Amino acid sequence: MTKHNKMKKYGSLFIATAMLTGALAGCGTDDSSSTSSSGSGNSASGDVIKIGANLELSGAVASYGSSINDGAKLAVEEINAAGGIDGKKIEYVPVDNKSETAEATSAAIRLAEQEKVVAMIAPATSGNSVATVQIANQHKVPMVTGSGTAPNVTVNDDGTVNDYAFRTCFIDPFQGTVAANFATNELQAKNVAIFADNASDYAKGLAASFKETIEANGGTVVAEEAYVAKDVDFKSQLTNIKGKNPDFIFIPGYYEEVGIIVKQAREAGITAPLMGADGWDSPKLVELAGGDALNNTFITNHYSSEDPDAKIQDFVTAFKDEYGQAPNAFHALGYDSIYFIVDAIKRVDGDITGEAIQKQLAATKDLGLVTGTFTVDENHNPVKSATVLEFVDGKQQFNSKVNP
Repeated sequence: MTKHNKMKKYGSLFIATAMLTGALAGCGTDDSSSTSSSGSGNSASGDVIKIGANLELSGAVASYGSSINDGAKLAVEEINAAGGIDGKKIEYVPVDNKSETAEATSAAIRLAEQEKVVAMIAPATSGNSVATVQIANQHKVPMVTGSGTAPNVTVNDDGTVNDYAFRTCFIDPFQGTVAANFATNELQAKNVAIFADNASDYAKGLAASFKETIEANGGTVVAEEAYVAKDVDFKSQLTNIKGKNPDFIFIPGYYEEVGIIVKQAREAGITAPLMGADGWDSPKLVELAGGDALNNTFITNHYSSEDPDAKIQDFVTAFKDEYGQAPNAFHALGYDSIYFIVDAIKRVDGDITGEAIQKQLAATKDLGLVTGTFTVDENHNPVKSATVLEFVDGKQQFNSKVNP
């Protein structure tokens, strides 16, 4: 079978499943969010539906954005090969935000005002996603982040919901809670340390929920240390942590710093289990830390390519056929973000506008995707499972799946 025919087969199967499981649950949505412009947002015209992507294709976290982009492109190719959306082909428009907040804002404006997309994949990081929310709301162009896990992407500090912001990933508090329960229940940890990036909303959110759950489980946080992005020497903080003799260390952060932290921790003689979240998920982590140093480390993540679920294995096969490698969680989240948007577009009755798509995204119920079957809650977050992965000799292995 040729690659094109395989792609068409996988896409047809996925679309059929998504349409059956993504039945319409009503058109209501929360109207309490920030100001929007007049009109109904951009609309599809002719035989093309334009979907944009505002991603970190270069810069500090290019591994995340590039992975999401590859997954999204595969989904678009599958859908177009299977006939598109009611005969209309998707035109996918990726824009590089260079891993910078100002560039992310500019990219969102370009996609909304110049490219006239009807929806867009939002940046990979929470900070860059937050920087684009106002643009999405004002122009009534729905944005879906695959990995912006901070709660304030979709919900403001005053509790109002950003009508046009959605995500396919779970949020930080859920990851922190899963990590703490895993440490307590599976590793029997009682005295734990937290080593977090104190300039990152992502890391601070994870650390807060982890600490709250550990203490609720009867554990004790014996040490809390901090670092900031771009640091390269963590020996002082690790010495302080080692002095407290923790039996588990939680390290929420991004792979660039975490890889070095893990390497230096093992060099310092720290043998305790280390754990993080989806920010660890990059091949660069193994390059920075080394396979041996990563033994006895764990992460919460959105999926595992080793999960035996048939939908996951179909995706893994299609991705390997296209790119020659196994897909990571960011690949899967990019792929799912396109199918999430397309499922909503399929359910639009009438003109395909940003406003119409937004209503259907908010109404999503029991949609079966690669990273899980989910229903969108009142805060525009997917309610779905998390996966715990373990590093063994530099490779991720499926450990367990945790339901919400």
